[in-house]
Amino acid sequence: MAIKKVVAALIILPALANAAEDEIATDRPDFVESSNVVGKGRFQIETSFAADRNKADGIKEKTYSTPTLLRYGIGDAWELRLETDGRIRSTTTDTASGVRLTESGYADVSLGVKWHIADEQGARPSMGVLAHVDLDTGSAPFRAQGKGGSLRLAAEWEFADDWSLGVMPGLAWLPNDNGERHTTGIFGIVVGKGWTEQLRTFVEYSDERLARARDGGTISTLDVGAAYLLTNTVQIDTALSRGLNHRTPDWSWTVGLSMKF
Repeated sequence: MAIKKVVAALIILPALANAAEDEIATDRPDFVESSNVVGKGRFQIETSFAADRNKADGIKEKTYSTPTLLRYGIGDAWELRLETDGRIRSTTTDTASGVRLTESGYADVSLGVKWHIADEQGARPSMGVLAHVDLDTGSAPFRAQGKGGSLRLAAEWEFADDWSLGVMPGLAWLPNDNGERHTTGIFGIVVGKGWTEQLRTFVEYSDERLARARDGGTISTLDVGAAYLLTNTVQIDTALSRGLNHRTPDWSWTVGLSMKF
């Protein structure tokens, strides 16, 4: 009987360890990125449907898109990334005249890399650095007027009772309407809570863009959402965002599916 228990332990414990290593960790649905990478030789897809609503100065705007992130591990601490808002459909309506304009097409593509630089240890958070180059590859209505890029630091702390904290400062270099690049800030802070092994929720404040008015102004949101693990490698999620100023869509909503291979 003792021999059987030892054999069972030798089989089960490695399987549990592999399951923990294989558990999916996504960069969605919150704005703050995960500090972790997918692992050497692993491929992960994070795709979704998103809807934005805004009304200002007699103009109603509705935008639908399919944000998608592809991640591939080229090492234990490195991954390659391809990100895009995918297919976009935008409708603008003048409430006074009733004139409606609809545009459809594809968003620009961003290529990047993530480096997991440190695991959490004591007061030191788990940290990852993300660098991206934004390419002006989209359809005419949604194409940026030149190339851009960003550099971000993701830091995460895990606390008792499955509470967590994440922060993400960064810088972005964006083209204006004339194709001239300017520097803006990026910031996000998120508090998460795990309720079961499958379910977690979060509340987040995010600044997708911290900029002067002449550079497009600041885009800020308050976000709430949840993610649920169907299996160790499949996640579904949703999030709702409220715009905090007139430059940000009044409401945004997303629902997503992520899979790790």
